[in-house]
Amino acid sequence: MPFKKENSYHGIPVIHTLYLLLILIAPFAGINLVFLLSIILFLAIRFSGNYIKHYRDVISLCFSLSLMLFVSFISGNSSYTYPLYIVFAAFAVAAVGNHNHSFVEKEYDSDFKPKFRRIKRRSFSIFWSTAVLGIRIVAAFLAACWIVYWEKISVSYNMVFFIAVIGAVTGSLFESIPSRIERNISVPLGVGMTMWIFEEFRYWVPPEKMLIAVTFSFFLGVLAYRAKIADVSALLSAALLGALIIVFTDLSWFLLLSIFFILGGGFTRYKYKYKKSIGIAQTKEGIRSYENVFSNSTAALILAIASGIFPEHSIPIVYAYLGTIATATGDTLASEIGTTAKGRPRMITTLKFVEPGTDGAVSLLGEISSIFASALIGLLAYILGVSDNLPLSVCIATVGGFFGTNVDSILGATLQKNGILSNSGVNFLATFAGAGISVGLYFLITG
Repeated sequence: MPFKKENSYHGIPVIHTLYLLLILIAPFAGINLVFLLSIILFLAIRFSGNYIKHYRDVISLCFSLSLMLFVSFISGNSSYTYPLYIVFAAFAVAAVGNHNHSFVEKEYDSDFKPKFRRIKRRSFSIFWSTAVLGIRIVAAFLAACWIVYWEKISVSYNMVFFIAVIGAVTGSLFESIPSRIERNISVPLGVGMTMWIFEEFRYWVPPEKMLIAVTFSFFLGVLAYRAKIADVSALLSAALLGALIIVFTDLSWFLLLSIFFILGGGFTRYKYKYKKSIGIAQTKEGIRSYENVFSNSTAALILAIASGIFPEHSIPIVYAYLGTIATATGDTLASEIGTTAKGRPRMITTLKFVEPGTDGAVSLLGEISSIFASALIGLLAYILGVSDNLPLSVCIATVGGFFGTNVDSILGATLQKNGILSNSGVNFLATFAGAGISVGLYFLITG
């Protein structure tokens, strides 16, 4: 008589033992045999049915491993090989804490049945999640080092550690994001792709700098979570972005970006009851998620990475960076303050009066707020040492942020209003527009 799924407790240690054996034999067996073994393991588990607890988790994880090994196999002779050590590092990240989703907030109903959601009655252990993140870093690093050592791959262990940290934070982030896709598919595949991208850069920093960067950015994320400015996905997004921005540039660049999040979170609470009463307040009580972080910060991240990889172009990149942050800050303050203005705003494309909160609506108070916020970013960039020219910093940030904010409004009045773009998509494009306007102005001024 077969065991019922809820009574089959021996599947987990057996499966994790098989995971470990696969990693141990991988450098000696070669990609062909390891791929074949992963297929056999997948089929064995697939037809084991209810004998294994967490059957769906296990089968999804095995499928992801087989898929990554297949990509590594077929890319073996190309110029963009998917390295075997990346495959098993990503696999190790996904396998650690696999049956205990440590980065998912839970809500409990009256019958105490867990419902996985991001807000409301939040159950999330900072201590346990930090421990799991640390274990994931170690597991990914050891798995990758094992492959690198025995296959004699010419890769620095410092770079392996750098990639392991990025992979561990990325895996935790993917786990925290609610999705219809099985986590044991999205996590390993997302981690593997991210690690592969950074492996191609061949860029790394000493482990101590990487650890300091992750610890500092994670700590700021925890503070934001405790202050109810961010949810777990935003916490981990900020940790990942912060660590990358710090290691590719320096701490001052991340502090400037952090100022945007602080101002955004603070002004979201400005007259919140009034905004809620007329139906234009931010949802979830203004708590930011990963969508807010990435839609407003992706341009900044790309520019920070470009600054590290192409230091000879660092000066124009700095002013593009100021423009993208000024746009994000100016747009947020224009929205949060402008919607409280007396009188009705006007549609930016037609100048007709519309209701507050309408996509593409602008007001004098909002425009002034945008100018002030953008100028403030320029000033703080000089104070923090991101820019060494105060007049140029304030001028470019103000102009770039103001016009970037109004690009956001135009996109809102057209593409967002017609359902082509979401609010996040509008923010994403507007921050790139602000960066482009700012760097264009820099070249215009400096010749």
